[in-house]
Amino acid sequence: MSFAADESYDDSEQQSESIPKPRWYAVQVASGCEKRVKTNLEQRVQTLDVADRILRVQIPQTPTVKIRKDGSRQHTEEKVFPGYVLVQMLMDDEAWQVVKNTPNVINFVGAEQKRRYGRGRGHVKPMPLSPGEVERIFKQSQEQEPVVKVDMATGDKIIVLSGPFKDFEGEVIELSPERSKLKALLSIFGRDTPVELEFTQVEKTS
Repeated sequence: MSFAADESYDDSEQQSESIPKPRWYAVQVASGCEKRVKTNLEQRVQTLDVADRILRVQIPQTPTVKIRKDGSRQHTEEKVFPGYVLVQMLMDDEAWQVVKNTPNVINFVGAEQKRRYGRGRGHVKPMPLSPGEVERIFKQSQEQEPVVKVDMATGDKIIVLSGPFKDFEGEVIELSPERSKLKALLSIFGRDTPVELEFTQVEKTS
């Protein structure tokens, strides 16, 4: 692929440093393609022999516990920044092109620069993340307690499947995912009464 004169990375600032240091950059990718981009980029780094400049490709994730309808728990990981991957690299024109031309990569996160000539949008000058941002992102993904999620929310209509209130219908008013329980307003003797139920005892109707 050929590049116009202004479609390359301006590394004049990088060259001015006596000892360039690798920095972390955020790269926007097509939705749902984070893992594919990571795999493809890591392969391209080896094939194109730029492992000395593109050092690491990361998808920050946090542990998540999803509670299924049967009450079982599925341990997964959820992306901290969907649609982005982080790349630790020594930025120069060749390394920039290797990342930029990886399938499903949209662009680096940075400052858009105007074209030197002609019409149309310019290119984005990659801006490295600050050390504080990098520390916060990785600390968040490493130390965060698992997030418990359930396919239900306050306001949802439910029907009770088992127990003394079987076949009663109601509305969710409170969720306690860590305890696998919820509170729902059930109409008992003509009055709305809050009742605590297990997730496995109810089914969402709307």
